[in-house]
Amino acid sequence: MKINKIAPDDNIYLQRLCHIDDAPHVLYCMGILPTKRVPTLAIVGTRKPTRYGIEVTTKFAGDLAQQGIIIVSGLALGVDALAHRACLEAEGTTIAVIANQLPDIYPAANRALGERIIAQGGAILSEHCIDEPKPYVVGKWSFLTRNRLVSGLADAILITEAAARSGTLNTAAHALAQGREVFVAPGNITSPMSAGCNALIRQGATPVTSPDDIIAVLLPHEKARQSTLARGDTPAETAIIKQLAAGIRDGDEIQRATSLNAVEFSTTLTLLEINGVIRSLGANQWTLR
Repeated sequence: MKINKIAPDDNIYLQRLCHIDDAPHVLYCMGILPTKRVPTLAIVGTRKPTRYGIEVTTKFAGDLAQQGIIIVSGLALGVDALAHRACLEAEGTTIAVIANQLPDIYPAANRALGERIIAQGGAILSEHCIDEPKPYVVGKWSFLTRNRLVSGLADAILITEAAARSGTLNTAAHALAQGREVFVAPGNITSPMSAGCNALIRQGATPVTSPDDIIAVLLPHEKARQSTLARGDTPAETAIIKQLAAGIRDGDEIQRATSLNAVEFSTTLTLLEINGVIRSLGANQWTLR
């Protein structure tokens, strides 16, 4: 894979990085960068998301990618990988900013995802390359340093789920220092994994409950999409869709609420999933696409 050496001030899309603290003099890139400035959102969060975090991240990344917004993240396990993957599944463009030397893609568990990002027209960026005169040793500080590039490259950042003590909050601090808007998905006040998000909201971050909240800021001239509730092809499908739209996720609860027998319920769920109306969150939890 070819590695390109780029000075941010020579690249239209990267020029925003010239104005951040500790601006990089050079970046290394695998893949393709946009040829012009495009609205860009960084999505970050915990490495161990709950079902709620998975659902929120996937929803926002996918919907915003469909609107042409570039999704940036750090290719880490958890929320980062979910955001990249949802963007790719929506046929959008995503950019990963990693802390280690190219051409290595870290973590190894996300190597295939990184290769897919490049194959689908995105890019992987790093401040370091294996051909540098001095070898670069990755440490914990490397990821904190990398975070300034994740936020700096974006017009705004979205934190979908984060605990009170989370490296994600370091990215939020960089974003605030860089003058970027910080969007946060509110979380359950009893969930430790949402404590960081809720704390940021108390400190003045902008809470968002729909991708349209972000579209209104990043794409102010675009008419917000009108959300319409999908209708099923059968009464059973419609009944299940209504329960999911009402926020019920548990399969057993949905079956009780719809009064469908086990065979009809299971068959209907399968058909809805095959037709792309719903998707599984695992452990008999479901959500609308």
